[in-house]
Amino acid sequence: MKPKGPNRRFSHRLVVPAVLVAGLLLPFVFIRAAFLALDARAASICPSISTLLSPPVFPCFLSLLPSPLPIGLLQMLTVMSGMDSGCLGWTLRPRLLLDSSQDFGKELRRVYLEEAEEGGHNKLDPRLVNAAPDSLDDLMSEMSSSSSYQHLDLRTLLLKTKAMLLKMDQKVQSARLRALIFQHLASTGIPKSMHCLSLRLAEQYLVNAAARSSLPPPEYASCLTDNSYIHIALITDNILAAAVMVSSTMTSAADPEKVVFHIITDKKTYTSMHAWFAIHPVFPAILEVRGLHQFDFPPDVNAVIMDTVEELHRSSSAYRYYRGADEESRRLLALKPSTFSLLNYMRIHLPELFPKLERVIFMHDDVVVQRDLTSLWYLDLHGLVMGAVSAQESDDEGSGDGLCLGKTFGDYINFSNPMLTTSPSSYINVHGWRASTSLICKHGESTTSPGNTSSGLNWQALRNPKLNRESGFALWPMGSLPPALLAFHGQVLPLNRSWLLSGLGWQMPDPELLQSAAVIHFSGPGKPWLETGHPELRKIWQSQLNHSDELVSSCMVV
Repeated sequence: MKPKGPNRRFSHRLVVPAVLVAGLLLPFVFIRAAFLALDARAASICPSISTLLSPPVFPCFLSLLPSPLPIGLLQMLTVMSGMDSGCLGWTLRPRLLLDSSQDFGKELRRVYLEEAEEGGHNKLDPRLVNAAPDSLDDLMSEMSSSSSYQHLDLRTLLLKTKAMLLKMDQKVQSARLRALIFQHLASTGIPKSMHCLSLRLAEQYLVNAAARSSLPPPEYASCLTDNSYIHIALITDNILAAAVMVSSTMTSAADPEKVVFHIITDKKTYTSMHAWFAIHPVFPAILEVRGLHQFDFPPDVNAVIMDTVEELHRSSSAYRYYRGADEESRRLLALKPSTFSLLNYMRIHLPELFPKLERVIFMHDDVVVQRDLTSLWYLDLHGLVMGAVSAQESDDEGSGDGLCLGKTFGDYINFSNPMLTTSPSSYINVHGWRASTSLICKHGESTTSPGNTSSGLNWQALRNPKLNRESGFALWPMGSLPPALLAFHGQVLPLNRSWLLSGLGWQMPDPELLQSAAVIHFSGPGKPWLETGHPELRKIWQSQLNHSDELVSSCMVV
């Protein structure tokens, strides 16, 4: 009996749809089965991270990690945060339903904000940090090894990750500090050529009678206290720098025979400094070289200066062994020779060094004079003590000095400290001045007189570092400039900015400003006698030296 046609036709109609449905479903079934099998295998060799990525645990994991996170680790955690279960995370459902990057970012911000409010990170055992992997690749290699997988747990993963990041951070901080120290030493070191010159000059002082000749000659000694001359003071132990300053001033002077140079140095450098200027006279100008050991001060003045010397030694010892939050910056400052240099503090005592002079032009040793200083000498100070270029004026001209030096008193002095009784509002925004070229005038009783308190602070306390030492060095950075700013506050006449261009040790200034400035100051690490100086600016400084001089050429100074 033949089957009915309609039943046979019905079965043929189902074949094509059934094949199509099976073709669509079977691949998904096989893929899903494969994922389940792999997930089961992974569960046997490593813990599930679904607990780690759950809301109660994930913030705790993030809180163990220092900030900022490396990009590689951040990407790894972002991928992990989109997985549902299994340490290798082969399920796809949450990744299709959630925006993992936004979720992770929100959670990361929330955790770190909470951590900042709670007071920071927990500390790890230093031994664990030292034994941590050196990089993220090393961490991944260690974690992927079979031996690590057998003993892997959540706490181990977190501790290893945090230890690795802390170790990397310590390496970065250490490298940064070493770079700063090397740069600092390069900018404050004395080249071998300058050591050679100093030794050769000391030898000349011993064997050459001309190198021991009087400075100035006896017939000109009276000019040293004659106020009709232009008196220029320089306090330094750098022989070459002093030679360049004197040479450039003589080259630019309209009446060099009316100029008197007063060079003050220490006992160690005195013989070499004296020998240089005795062998290289600056006639028709008048020049004297005096060591601090040669001054005969009255008893009261000697007591004031000796207080400064003794307190400077105490502060030096205390500062070198001080431990505080800014220990690294203090270590760098302690390496700077001028920080504890007695010569650096003697500029505060200029009235005692030259008691018979009514006014004196004070110069730093790292300057080159390009214009006659006669008009500066005769400048009317309107009864004030000092004339100097404002820090704001010199920085606004784009000299580059303002990039690294403060402009206002508040950049140097901590007025919030209760040991400073003066009102912070009256000082903190006051603009400072550049002392590299300044005219100091003596008008009887002024702020330069001991005991005067017109500046709001006791002048005697400011003339030595004692007040700062007793505060734990919290009032100002070590140096003579901060207390001098306070002591001369209200007694400084701002000079025209064309008198001084500073910051040449930081960067190349505008050529027009460089050419028009009366005095250029190599403030900053790029001193012209060092290789760190700008080549074009070094040529300006070196042009003031006689390259054919036997001492200069034999020591290969230039």
